[in-house]
Amino acid sequence: MNVSWVFDVVSPFSYLSLKQLPRLAQYAEIEYVPVLFAGLLNHHGQVGNAEIESKRRFTYRFALWRARELGIPMCMPPAHPFNPLPGLRLIIAAGGTQSAVESVFDAAFMHGLDLGSTSVISELALELGIADAVHALEEPSIKQSLRDHTDWAITRGVFGVPTFVVGNELFWGHDSLEMVIDYLLDPGKFTDAEMQRIDRLPVGATRSNRNA
Repeated sequence: MNVSWVFDVVSPFSYLSLKQLPRLAQYAEIEYVPVLFAGLLNHHGQVGNAEIESKRRFTYRFALWRARELGIPMCMPPAHPFNPLPGLRLIIAAGGTQSAVESVFDAAFMHGLDLGSTSVISELALELGIADAVHALEEPSIKQSLRDHTDWAITRGVFGVPTFVVGNELFWGHDSLEMVIDYLLDPGKFTDAEMQRIDRLPVGATRSNRNA
């Protein structure tokens, strides 16, 4: 079975998820799908973690704590959020390979480099066999590919990164890996009566109709 792993290089949790993907590889073929997280947020009318100051602080602390718990080396980049477009486009220009994905993520979250730096991107590009990073990243086909990936994710209902897409099912977050593996081993666990009931669970109240 194929699993589409949807990610944005701006996401520290995508980095943590990436480092755990070898556990998934024994159960499924993994397709790497780079998307623009901001596009998902805009579509669904959400704000990112970094847009709420108290949530921003907790998010970074939790990501670093979680990395240490998992034994994953991690160093946050000089500033966050950063513009992920150069890193995303570089991955696509390099063929969307596992190696390209790992190189870009490691630069940002293992080595703490600035993906917004032209020199950093140029060096990564050379490592990935791309001589002229500036030209490659401005290619209309590369830009369109990223838009297409993002649109595809939106049509599937993806709302955050990382997300695992397995058939018609979505599994969100770096900590959903166990659930993905469980689903791959026995999809029947997810079709019992209670699972079906919560699929149809009605909304009891919304923010707009609650009494103050």
